[in-house]
Amino acid sequence: MSKQSIIIDTDPGQDDALAILMALANNELLEVLGITAVCGNIGVRATAANALKVLRLAGREDVPVFVGAAAPILGGLVTAEALHGAAITEGWDLPTSTTHPRPEFAADWIIDTVNSHPPGTITICALGPLTNVALAIAKCPEIAGRLHGLVLMAGASQGGNMNAVAEFNVFVDAYAAARVFAAPVPKTVVSLDITSKLLLTERELNRLTSANNAITPRLKGLLTLYENYIKLGKPRPVHDPAVIAWLLAPEMFVGKDVNVEIDTTGV
Repeated sequence: MSKQSIIIDTDPGQDDALAILMALANNELLEVLGITAVCGNIGVRATAANALKVLRLAGREDVPVFVGAAAPILGGLVTAEALHGAAITEGWDLPTSTTHPRPEFAADWIIDTVNSHPPGTITICALGPLTNVALAIAKCPEIAGRLHGLVLMAGASQGGNMNAVAEFNVFVDAYAAARVFAAPVPKTVVSLDITSKLLLTERELNRLTSANNAITPRLKGLLTLYENYIKLGKPRPVHDPAVIAWLLAPEMFVGKDVNVEIDTTGV
């Protein structure tokens, strides 16, 4: 497999943090050009700060972080703070980064980066609401034709986690999702139908936190949310790492080509 250049658009989020760490751990296959923070699980300033902390944990503060949209295209922001608790809003028990977000707005940096690289060489990995990606495509539609593709943790065909049909990332900014899904760029959608099966059980938690390396103690703290659910006998899925897993081992997945349209009625 040849090395792939990726942009991670994200709203960390414990599972987002795992996805970022997974991508960085496979640097012989994935080149992370930068991380663009978006509002979603929490406000955008906090998601950017969390991304920086994850990069420090990984020893990769050379990877730039850019602050993006602070609100959806239309309407107020819905967050997941109630689910994640204080751990996410306080940035977990991780050292504060010695670096800061870069000054460029995330959507502008996406445009500049895609345009400055050869066509077909960059993949955007979208782990949160699609506001940043939608803004970049709206401002410069040409980048859609220059991307290698989009890999998204988004949507659901068999029932949502926000209501009967809506998945969180699409629900938070349905207008952005509608614009991105309508854009002429190849998309791979790792939906809730797949990620809801990826439960972090006690066995997987032990595997993740038993390695003898410098970040293991911090990683265990990062996963306290999941550990608490395991103790209650209700293991929770880890959604976002599936996006990176598809890039690394697409043969693990089975899918089909379908037309997808986002219903924004009532949004």
